[in-house]
Amino acid sequence: MGMRWLALVGWLGAVGAWAGSPPMAPDFSGTYDCTGKDQHEGPYTGTVTLTRQAAHSEGEFAAYEFTLDVPGYGLYVGHAAARGRTMAIYFALTDPATRDFGTGLATFTANKSGRWRFHKFYYEPEFKGGNHGFEDCTRR
Repeated sequence: MGMRWLALVGWLGAVGAWAGSPPMAPDFSGTYDCTGKDQHEGPYTGTVTLTRQAAHSEGEFAAYEFTLDVPGYGLYVGHAAARGRTMAIYFALTDPATRDFGTGLATFTANKSGRWRFHKFYYEPEFKGGNHGFEDCTRR
């Protein structure tokens, strides 16, 4: 009985250690080329930069600084929180008078060449009476 008990305790310890380690979140840091469709403004292109904040990332959760540069509109700055391949993003145009700010939800996948890409839906509650749109971005 003693050897069986020891084997069971050893096995449970190994399973507990394995199960207790959450998976590491992928690192989505980089520069992305984007195309989007905004409900009010129509089609647009832009460049997203994501920078992982390692000090504020843990296990399957990751924090990021976010920028989106849209020619003809301006620079949007913000931050993001990710769990696995899903990311919530807050962004705001640097000119606060426009009330052009919002929240997006992005889903990441790898394309055929292994580069990250994401599809994002966003909502802007105060821009021109409310707004939404979609964005598709691929890492360079």
